[in-house]
Amino acid sequence: MKAVQFHGHGGHDVIQYDEVPEQPPGPDEVRFRVKAAALNHLDVWTRRGMPGIDLEMPHTPGSDAAGVVVDVGENVERFEQNDRVAVSAGVACGRCEFCRDGEESMCVRYQIIGEHRPGVHAEYATVPADNLVPVPEGVDWEVAGSASLVFQTAWRMLVSRADLSPTDSVLVLGASGGVGHAAVQIAHHVGGEVYATASSEEKLGYAADCGADHVIDYTEKNYAEEIRSLTGKRGVDVVVDHVAGESWSDSLGSLAKGGKLVTCGATAGGQPHTDVNRIFWNQLSVLGSTMATPGEVDDALSLVWDGTFEPRVREVVPMSEAARGHRMLEDREGFGKVVLKPDSEL
Repeated sequence: MKAVQFHGHGGHDVIQYDEVPEQPPGPDEVRFRVKAAALNHLDVWTRRGMPGIDLEMPHTPGSDAAGVVVDVGENVERFEQNDRVAVSAGVACGRCEFCRDGEESMCVRYQIIGEHRPGVHAEYATVPADNLVPVPEGVDWEVAGSASLVFQTAWRMLVSRADLSPTDSVLVLGASGGVGHAAVQIAHHVGGEVYATASSEEKLGYAADCGADHVIDYTEKNYAEEIRSLTGKRGVDVVVDHVAGESWSDSLGSLAKGGKLVTCGATAGGQPHTDVNRIFWNQLSVLGSTMATPGEVDDALSLVWDGTFEPRVREVVPMSEAARGHRMLEDREGFGKVVLKPDSEL
């Protein structure tokens, strides 16, 4: 079978579409034929290399995919041949204090498929049965293969960690990206006033279409100043920041007293300047968030399957052109998700 592989850490030249051995499922695993997969910034970071993660090369990336079950391990009872499934990429040990308390995404041995272990950007993929969710008939493969990682992440950030209420106002940074456009939809669904930043008129239009009430071009305006102006100097109740870097201070500056900044990543840099005085004086909360629990995954994806939420697809790319997909993410081209399909499915 064919699979996308990194033959080392580096630029786009390390990405190949190789012939690899097929992997039969273990006792607790499921093997499925991939119908559609999706790229995330996590794939870019994994390709470049991250401190503390030593991967065996070549490495198959990919945390998002959906397809049809072809084989199951002897202990698997939840799935059978021809079932429609999608990947939920967080792997927990099931034994530590956090897993036993129902907080699997805080597991002390937590891993993510495609980052810490082989991923699913391939014609066929084999994963633990616990890392699959059923996909109803009628859900497009492009939707099923691109929703899980970003919608579960945004759901936990806003609903569980920030405890968003219908009276809260929310600022979402980078609304054109995967997590960003999912967060806009979730915030709009809960019912709060939604503000969103993006870098072009086209992207701002898409953000508004996803539910943003106010859009801000961060390349033309300081978004913290704009938030203060739009809210009568009050600020917003929640900021979704997966960017960090130089924007971190402006994110804190956009919050109302008692506000919450929730973060799941740092695409612009993980060592930002922090205004501690502002945090304690305004009694702000800074909340970290990673992936989601199985129950949160079910809650978020049920609203994707019924059409309430929609992963916007900017382009469908053959897996053999995965390098082009990586380039699109890095160059911030377009709005929403880049979907990969095995060349055999095109």
